[in-house]
Amino acid sequence: MCADQSEPIAQVFRGMTVVDNAGAEVGKVELVKMGDPEAITTQGQRVGENEGVVRALAESIFGSEPDVPGPLAGRLLRLGYIKVDGKHLLEADRYVASDQIAGVDQEIVRLNVPKDELAREMA
Repeated sequence: MCADQSEPIAQVFRGMTVVDNAGAEVGKVELVKMGDPEAITTQGQRVGENEGVVRALAESIFGSEPDVPGPLAGRLLRLGYIKVDGKHLLEADRYVASDQIAGVDQEIVRLNVPKDELAREMA
């Protein structure tokens, strides 16, 4: 079962600008993954699993998503998440759980938390 179409994450698409609860720009949406609230484990849920040779090669080079510690990865996969490409070249990408999205209007994803509370991609 995927997220309800009325949930804000269902309105998010790649390239949208993401701003935190203070209006500061976090970056641009790089990836949207709808959640599976009934998932008991993360097995088969990670982006890149079971998607063929090209995806397997990309995963071996770049890793699977979300690239965060196990328990947090499970939470993100159950809730759904967006991956945000950092605003600056050397800034780590961040993950936004669907429950951290306050709303979506036009080309902007508005969060209900400060940027510093978002999970950072492991390097």
